[in-house]
Amino acid sequence: MRCFTVLGPSQTGKSTLVERLGALEGAPKKSTSPYGLGLTEFEFGNEAWCALDTPGAGESLVHVQEALLASDACILCVSPTPEEAVLAAPYLREIEASGTPCILFVNRMDEPRGRLRDVIAALQDYAGHTLLLRQVPIREGDRIVGSCDLISERAWRYREGQPSALIEMPETVAEREREARVELLEHLSEYDDWLLEELIEDREPASDAIYAIASRVLRENRIVPVLVGSASHGNGMMRLMKALRHEAPPAAVLRSRLAASGNVDEDALLGVSFHAYHRPSVGKVVFVRGLGDGIKQGAILGGSGLGAVQDPATGKPVPVAGAGTIVAAVKSDHLPVPSLLTRDACALPPEWTAPPPPMLERILTPANERDETKLSGTLAKLAETDRGLLVTQEEGSGAHLVCVQGPMHLRDICKTLSEVFHIDVTDRAPGAIYRETITKPADIHYRHRKQTGGAGQFADVKLTVRPSGRGDGFTFAETVKGGAVPRNYIPAVEAGAREAMEKGPLGFPVIDVGVTLTDGQHHSVDSSDFAFRAAAKMGVRQALAQASAVLMQPILRVEIHIPSVYSGNLVPIVSALKGQVLGFDRNETVKGWDVFRALVPGSALDELARSLRSATQGMGHFSKCFDHFEELYGKEADAIISMQGAQAS
Repeated sequence: MRCFTVLGPSQTGKSTLVERLGALEGAPKKSTSPYGLGLTEFEFGNEAWCALDTPGAGESLVHVQEALLASDACILCVSPTPEEAVLAAPYLREIEASGTPCILFVNRMDEPRGRLRDVIAALQDYAGHTLLLRQVPIREGDRIVGSCDLISERAWRYREGQPSALIEMPETVAEREREARVELLEHLSEYDDWLLEELIEDREPASDAIYAIASRVLRENRIVPVLVGSASHGNGMMRLMKALRHEAPPAAVLRSRLAASGNVDEDALLGVSFHAYHRPSVGKVVFVRGLGDGIKQGAILGGSGLGAVQDPATGKPVPVAGAGTIVAAVKSDHLPVPSLLTRDACALPPEWTAPPPPMLERILTPANERDETKLSGTLAKLAETDRGLLVTQEEGSGAHLVCVQGPMHLRDICKTLSEVFHIDVTDRAPGAIYRETITKPADIHYRHRKQTGGAGQFADVKLTVRPSGRGDGFTFAETVKGGAVPRNYIPAVEAGAREAMEKGPLGFPVIDVGVTLTDGQHHSVDSSDFAFRAAAKMGVRQALAQASAVLMQPILRVEIHIPSVYSGNLVPIVSALKGQVLGFDRNETVKGWDVFRALVPGSALDELARSLRSATQGMGHFSKCFDHFEELYGKEADAIISMQGAQAS
């Protein structure tokens, strides 16, 4: 079986394209995973094919990566509007990172939106590989009625619901066809010495030889050929499928590519697990593409025996899967996704499969308290099959915190929890992590004395509490002289002072404070570690209340990855969030992208994610890390302190 991925922005006709290709020579078999990845099996040219139809939402790039990991080639489906070329930028980035041979298909050519050359030029701004036109459209007025193949120099007229008809080259397109053909041959000659010599000697190379060169160049992933058509009318489908059949590499090339990028012995590489989901009453289902013969139920793969092996489109058992075949492995929970599979191990996938960092954080609360424990284990299961999901706990409350790609991703998670695991949840935004510190020093003398029926408790401490430098954290020192506080009790004083930092007068943990033990008293019988710990804790708390506490908000350093055309949009966004722009640079590894750096308050992350999606049409994403805390004053600080007090009471 040969496998290819169809990817691209939403509303470019990807699913229609897959349906048309699958129906060229018979009835296709189709299934769709809960994550929106479609799988269509069909026959063409006496060969078995599988098309992976990926969702077009920007939040679904994880599933695009998974599909590319298992594909021999891919079709990037784009709009014929030059202004929409930027929407293809994330997909070009993933294609080039994966090294997957690609054919670019300009769909919906029946809708005149602009010149084809302008579309290609706009797309080239985001492609490291040369986009090489293989067809030119035939126009009648504003309508596109056919296309000319630049290698065979044959013209075809589209016919609704029927194969295209071979026609003579129209005079109106002849000159444009010759110019485009010359450009095509010049680009191909950069990768073939024979063709270069033919062009230098002004000899006309044979079409068969040019096709062979084009096929080799695509298999070597040197260029991206561009074809045109309209999937909704069936135009250009046969030409596109023939290009895949004759020019896309076989599964053996994928095996070599994955072995090299994943540092796995090629002979030992038997398969790749690339997609998984949970099915009601069945459990975890893992899609595996075999890269060697012999995948079957009970076979050792990834260090353990496989469970049931099924056809993912029909659910029927597969006795033995041949090389290139995609199967659904049931009750094979030992297979992580994605991973490169040998007989004895599951190796890590290539680095390019690392998912985009999640940008939206939400607290999930089960509607039924009895599901609290069940929810924790279920989220862990979901994280195993959804690499775009990160599961952790909220600081302080310990509530279930999920980090997802965006609101659509969150809805999918909640839907899966309800329909598959029967856990209904509500979500809310987590609170920012605030701290407090002091702005002036305070001296305190505290005596802890307690008399019970037995031995009493006595500890007397004199402490100086002072503000420290930003980022210094908690420090402790002692200047006791004459044994007023015995050395063996001083660690207890430090422990008590640290405990006092857990909650300050404003209700938040205290940071950047230094405590010095200057003097004290002890009793030979009633003093103890416990007494001095209690004295220090209560004494420091009193000192903090006298030292003018101030609220501290977290400031995060964010790196925003965006197509370069949107960089100017981010300055007002960051400013509106009371952030600080640090600058931006060209992304050295991804053509047409910038890395924009800024400092933003932790409370602004939700708004940053929303604004970024709006300003970049869902293509921008950011990573974040803590940078520092800074003081927060005014009405905003008062509201946060008041809310904290209300929650505590």
